[in-house]
Amino acid sequence: MHRWLSISVVLCALASLILTGCPAPDSAVTAPRLGVDWPSFRGIDARGDGGDVPLPESWDLASGTNVLFRVPIPGLAHASPVVWEDRIFIATAVSEKDDVGFKHGLYGSGDAAEDRWEHAWHLIALNKRDGSTLWDAEVHRGTPTDKRHIKATYANSTPVTDGKIVVALFGSEGLFAYDIDGNRLWQADLGRLDVGAYDAPDYEWGSASSPIIDGDRVIVQCDTQGTSFIAAYSTTDGRLLWRTERDALPSWGTPTIVETEAGQELVTNGSPSVIGYNPEDGTELWRLGGSSNITAPTPFEADGLIVVASGRRPEAPIFAIRAGSRGDITPAEDGRSEHLAWSLYARGPYMPTPIAYDGILYSLNNNGVLDAYRMATGEEIYRERIPHVGGGFSASPVLGGGLLYLPGEDGDVFIVRPGEAFELVATLPVDDLLMATPAISEGVLYIRGERYLLALGLN
Repeated sequence: MHRWLSISVVLCALASLILTGCPAPDSAVTAPRLGVDWPSFRGIDARGDGGDVPLPESWDLASGTNVLFRVPIPGLAHASPVVWEDRIFIATAVSEKDDVGFKHGLYGSGDAAEDRWEHAWHLIALNKRDGSTLWDAEVHRGTPTDKRHIKATYANSTPVTDGKIVVALFGSEGLFAYDIDGNRLWQADLGRLDVGAYDAPDYEWGSASSPIIDGDRVIVQCDTQGTSFIAAYSTTDGRLLWRTERDALPSWGTPTIVETEAGQELVTNGSPSVIGYNPEDGTELWRLGGSSNITAPTPFEADGLIVVASGRRPEAPIFAIRAGSRGDITPAEDGRSEHLAWSLYARGPYMPTPIAYDGILYSLNNNGVLDAYRMATGEEIYRERIPHVGGGFSASPVLGGGLLYLPGEDGDVFIVRPGEAFELVATLPVDDLLMATPAISEGVLYIRGERYLLALGLN
């Protein structure tokens, strides 16, 4: 479990109060509770696990069956909702024009959208019981520094919270921190984050890596066309604590803290290498070569193995890395490494992050192919195609009440029962385009679509 309580938080908070006169956040940060809190992208430790409370296996928007609320969200964003106790936090970018959208579906275009006019970036808090707005903070206003891919938005990164502060990353516009009541605490200028095609420097696609919180640090991974880096900022006042430059191509994955017997590791998915760092000071602990040239899925730990995947061919690997490794762990020419439990090539997902449950790893590709592997060995259990319309999958699967929920871009949610054989429980529409990964809290599935935030739970 992350070190959510630190003496340094207290000291930094007091210093901030004395020097700036601003209220310092309460240092009594508690650990997130499985099944209640969903503090960051993919929930606690990026595992996508919402706990054992049953979620609905059916719903109907027309009759309201198992629909707790459906509220419009202004602007355009792929940022996922996060939840702490009774509050939902969501990020968005609101254009001065009304005809702004994105192009979903399976296609290979690298074109950028032409909407470089004024936008307002917002961080919004909602009551998770009824969807009512608690506060709406305009974080920044101006013309976007960078263009965005036609499938992306200007608010791709998911906020993070520890129950005391909420931090949102809006690419080149900066890193912004608020307390949970909507008061600005600090902001940090990260410089220009020009994230695009590795082989076409003029392409601008926009950043999507999300911040994480580890104790008294906010950590961001910024792999760009220019200088790539990973850095930690103080949760109290936004001071830069450390910064490590990376020899990395542009990437979109979110870093993850993994607890090992050897200590904490900060794991990053990137190209050409997956790298583990010491989160205390940013020093490199280990690296694994062989990644794809484009990396988006987020690392996570399951059953003592660190799962890292990427879907750009020809590599498209899935790595199962033994936690606690050190040094260069890239396999030898024969493909073997004592630091890898197993690896598969040409099987990695392009956008969705895999998910593990009860000894099985499930990997969903953007074309709708769902693979199941033995977590311990990488042995394939099944490979099935989700019967989707054709729009593809960008959101990551989540797990709740013993079921997998797979949001399709076209607006259908596919419910799959985990196990040795593929079983599709239901295909249910939500009447919205789905790009963001859902959140789960206390038996409620929170789905952020293009237009609405939808809460689905047993009623």
